[in-house]
Amino acid sequence: MIRLFEQHYVRRQRELDGMWRYVRDDGKAYTLPVPGCVQQHPDLLTYRGKGTFYKKFYLKEKCNVRLEFKGVSHTADVWLDDAFVAHHYNAYTGFDGVVTEVLPGEHEIRVCVDNSFTEASALHVPNDYETYGGIIRPVVMEELGDAYIRQVHAVPHRVGDGWEMDIEVRLKNLCAREISLCVNIDLAGIQPRECVTLKAQEDKAVTFHVKCAHVEEWNTVTPKLYFLRAELLADGELLDDYIDRVGFREISLSGQRLLLNGRPVFLKGFNRHEDYGTIGNAIPLQIMAQDMDMMQECGANAVRTCHYPNDERFLDLCDERGMMVWEENHARGLSIERMNHPHFDRQCRDCIDEMIAQHYNHPSIVVWGILNECDSTCEEGRSKYKSQYERIRELDASRPTTSATCKHFEDICLDLPDIVSFNIYSGWYLDVTAKERHEQEMDWIARAGGAGKPVIVSEFGAAAVYGYRDRGRCKWSEERQADIIRENLLVYREDERLSGIFIWQFADCKVTEEEWFSTRARCHNNKGVVDEYRRPKEAFDTAKEMFPTLRGYEM
Repeated sequence: MIRLFEQHYVRRQRELDGMWRYVRDDGKAYTLPVPGCVQQHPDLLTYRGKGTFYKKFYLKEKCNVRLEFKGVSHTADVWLDDAFVAHHYNAYTGFDGVVTEVLPGEHEIRVCVDNSFTEASALHVPNDYETYGGIIRPVVMEELGDAYIRQVHAVPHRVGDGWEMDIEVRLKNLCAREISLCVNIDLAGIQPRECVTLKAQEDKAVTFHVKCAHVEEWNTVTPKLYFLRAELLADGELLDDYIDRVGFREISLSGQRLLLNGRPVFLKGFNRHEDYGTIGNAIPLQIMAQDMDMMQECGANAVRTCHYPNDERFLDLCDERGMMVWEENHARGLSIERMNHPHFDRQCRDCIDEMIAQHYNHPSIVVWGILNECDSTCEEGRSKYKSQYERIRELDASRPTTSATCKHFEDICLDLPDIVSFNIYSGWYLDVTAKERHEQEMDWIARAGGAGKPVIVSEFGAAAVYGYRDRGRCKWSEERQADIIRENLLVYREDERLSGIFIWQFADCKVTEEEWFSTRARCHNNKGVVDEYRRPKEAFDTAKEMFPTLRGYEM
């Protein structure tokens, strides 16, 4: 399943999920599922390296072919027969390529995939989560005509008691000649039209301003969604269409408050990695839905997509359920030496550009984040934080920005984001009371550039090995984890200066063994309130008890 709804009624689209041939660089061949991680095969449990996926398909008639990959881990080079289609780096954002005038008959897609840690990779490095290999998210093959709708972006605005929406429809002419086109929009019964002429191979945006006086707002209690359909016509004939879901809601800041539709909102939720037991990070919809059900069972209203953009189907679930999302680019715990990697700036910028372009219309996304726990203590690091915040604001001024810091009392970047967020592990790494450490942190934030801004506790928690119980409540026991989470929540729920909290983390996840084995029992980050198979620990019940006592959404 590509999305949780149909995106096209006219455009011919084919999902290529299924079994693909996979040949490792040493020539050994397998048949593997797509989406999937190569590590789920018994021969490839620890494989890190290159391999090539192959898939054949048949075309009935000549057309332009668009191939879209929702996620390949972590570097991909794609061919259609002998035509090169695309090169892409980063497992967590999608990419596409178009091959024009493909003839009828059988064709073969070839995808060379590499999940190695090499000098070409600034972001995929040994880290506190695993870098799996494979085509980890859905693949789509589309048959296009002379032109197509490449993208639709929608920005809602509250005007008095009603709503308006600015819509940008980006078109691409695939012809070697000029072409005249018309674009129809259908949103909440309103149907404007604009006509445009595109030169050969031109990419152009058509804009609309739509007044929607009687629509319902999207919020966490009643997450109302509307279908936005764009149609592309040439000489009166329907050539292409594009359907997305949008919500009418506004995110704003007022002093230390985060506002949803003008009313204060308190984010209470979990950090969530895309990782599950034996299947890695190629998460099927069934697991996404289970995660959502369990988080909402606890009373959560928010989720942070640590530390990379998430599968769009999960974001669709968040849209439907009224779950607010902090989504962030892909960079975690990088030193200034790693941030000075020759590819760092470009790979971060590519991730930001793709994340925002692809996920722009999700009303559930309320915060954009960057550079989790990266070096924000020096001027070189500050310049990188500054440029990334600026890039986000160029692409989307409708959502606030933040970054989770762990550089306590040393961070020199707290004046740059709209929201200050910090990761703190009182009771686990720090043997101090949650109250004492929290007050120290809040006092420092106010003096270090964060005064008057909303503040979020972006990570707190403790580790426990599922099933390990100890009457003495020692560290690594389920009892100690539950105690630490409870102590922290008791402090945070009383602090009116906070705008949100996120428990680290929802589920245990695998880590890369190269650098993390000595501090991560079982080569897993064990701080989940459930284990990697979603079996609840005692801390799950603690969160379920405590979350309802926290502030939520003020209707």
